[in-house]
Amino acid sequence: MNFHFSQHELANFKDNAKREWALTNGIGGYAGGSVIGSLGRTHQGYLIASFHPPVERYLVFSKTNESFLCDGQIFDLEAAQHAGEEMDITLVNSDDVPDVYKAPDTVSVASDFVPRKPVYTEGQRYQTGFDYDGNVHFTYSCGDILMEKHIALVQGENKVAIAYSIKNAGESNATMIITPLMNYREHNDSSTCDSLKFNNLTLQDACGFMLIPEANPNVGIVLTTSEGELMPSDKLYDEDLQFATEVENEVPGLDTCYTPYEIHVDIPAGTIKELSLICYVDTDTVDAEQESLSLVPIASREAFDVIKDNETFFAELVKTADCQDEFSEILTIAANQFLSHRESTGLTTVLAGLPWFTDWGRDTMIAFTGLVLSTGRFDKAEEILLTFAKYVDHGMVPNMFPDNGQDPLYNTVDASLWYFYAVDKYLEYNNTSAAYGFIQDNIYPALKEIIAAYKNGTLFSIYMEEDGLIHAGSGTDQVTWMDVRVGDWVVTPRHGKPVEINALWYNALKVMEKLAAHYGDSPEINVPSVTYGSLAEQVKSSFCEKFWNEKGNCLYDVIDDGNGANEKDASIRPNQIYAVALPYTMLDEDKARAVVDTVTEKLFVGVGLRSLDPAHKDYHPIYIGSLPKRDAAYHQGTAWGFILGGFITAYTKVYGPSKETAEKCLEMIAPVKEHLRNNCVGSICEIFDGDAPHNGRGCYAQAWSVGETLRCYTEDILPYLK
Repeated sequence: MNFHFSQHELANFKDNAKREWALTNGIGGYAGGSVIGSLGRTHQGYLIASFHPPVERYLVFSKTNESFLCDGQIFDLEAAQHAGEEMDITLVNSDDVPDVYKAPDTVSVASDFVPRKPVYTEGQRYQTGFDYDGNVHFTYSCGDILMEKHIALVQGENKVAIAYSIKNAGESNATMIITPLMNYREHNDSSTCDSLKFNNLTLQDACGFMLIPEANPNVGIVLTTSEGELMPSDKLYDEDLQFATEVENEVPGLDTCYTPYEIHVDIPAGTIKELSLICYVDTDTVDAEQESLSLVPIASREAFDVIKDNETFFAELVKTADCQDEFSEILTIAANQFLSHRESTGLTTVLAGLPWFTDWGRDTMIAFTGLVLSTGRFDKAEEILLTFAKYVDHGMVPNMFPDNGQDPLYNTVDASLWYFYAVDKYLEYNNTSAAYGFIQDNIYPALKEIIAAYKNGTLFSIYMEEDGLIHAGSGTDQVTWMDVRVGDWVVTPRHGKPVEINALWYNALKVMEKLAAHYGDSPEINVPSVTYGSLAEQVKSSFCEKFWNEKGNCLYDVIDDGNGANEKDASIRPNQIYAVALPYTMLDEDKARAVVDTVTEKLFVGVGLRSLDPAHKDYHPIYIGSLPKRDAAYHQGTAWGFILGGFITAYTKVYGPSKETAEKCLEMIAPVKEHLRNNCVGSICEIFDGDAPHNGRGCYAQAWSVGETLRCYTEDILPYLK
């Protein structure tokens, strides 16, 4: 696997500043930037360390800038966007904002944000290439100097390695100047000169330094190189770095970096030099009272060894997954980026999306099959199931683990039901007595608890009504995946009986019926006269009677017929696809095909499914601008990548698994392959604009987008193309 971008492709700064790369270290830390070396968003830098894996994430090292001095000429390779003067614009009030962006009166859409003109430093003019193969590689040519720059994160550590290979093909000596841009802030935050205060320690017998933030004297940020002379910088701070993605979101998007030193390296004429730079977080030997710190000098090949170790690691991932082609290789390596160690359990968990999400129960269970089963990582699968089993409470799987390490939140109705799907898929892929034993001993009791809680009632108005269907939500609850709430405004409340929740409920009951039979356990649920099987039949009968929308030739999205009400939401949304896609489903063949055909016509956009029919009065075509504007669009037209997996599975079901169907599905997901080069290289975004050209938005790499694409590709497409 390799993504290559040529000199011609990299020439335009604005286009490529939004073409991103991302690396992860398996403990919640990550790195990111653009293919031209600039930073385009708050959540980018060479080392965002996780102090309490996988949370408490801090940017400590933003990037390096390089320049060369040769024959009195300076070649500056820095690519950056800084903020200049305020732009001359006319502010609008809320009455002038297009209806497509308007929110209820509780949300202000007027803004006094005045963007500042961008000022570009275009070092990409010297760039001859960019490559991503799981590590990151830049190449440059300036005068007689050729430079390769490679970036990799060390797995399991808060450490980044930068490997340089420099060739001086000329007849004059040259000097390479490396300027490290240091930082210390939460990855969601921004820095100023006032917030960036450090105690500086120079490193004895090694070229480098340690910075101890005044804000946290228990942390040392160490940077060291294999050679060079450490020189004081003429400029202590690099101010007004401007992030284009943040400016699009109508915030200033500014940051400041600390630049106390430069590293000068001699490059004699006619030589090739290898140089390593390592930056890491030290929490063991920090002493702010020291005047200096002695460290063993690093070898010139140390960073290159990290690159090599990662290459071996990625090759093993591909081998374990038994990848059949390049697309599955790409997604297998992308899948690994979301797996992280969780310190609180000592087990593996799934980060829902890069760069800001932590582990979310719903996202984890949906992404689970693609991330760890399609890739053959059954040990990780078991750890993930155990992680969430440990936190089941009131018969509910956690919705999310906050980034600050606080107790998990449980405001979700579907995470617990998706848990049954994940368990069933685990046993499908790993159909061994040991696997069944693992589930019986560790997971099965939690599954029984969940069924009983949903039947008898639990938090957030989740309970089974007399018809066997599940009701969820009331007031300001937001318990389905369409969960935006701004103050007291719940954008898509979906209170009542959501279609996908009841499809999942039926699936869960059938899974329990199968497990109880396998384990020789009683099929009864609390009351002797009610079994998993009999309740499933009641659910099927009620669902088919109440959810079919004859006029729309599809399913209602939500119904609410409790207490004499008769409300049915006929909005055409993608949630109904799971009534076809799940392993255990209730619809007959004709209705199942009708659902798929309606979703194809109204919602399918190649990279995902729209969250709302464009003909609906509340449809929002793009996801951009201030937070209220984006929240109003998030589930009201924005297309979601993860639902593509369910759609392809449902399409395969109703049209029959065959070579012809697989070829059609391959054609339908072709835009995803193109997308792999256009946002976060080698990964898939969280969301996309509902209208063409369906630009990628939100998280630049999303676990369930990657996981579900890989799952449907390996389950529904690849086997039938042979």
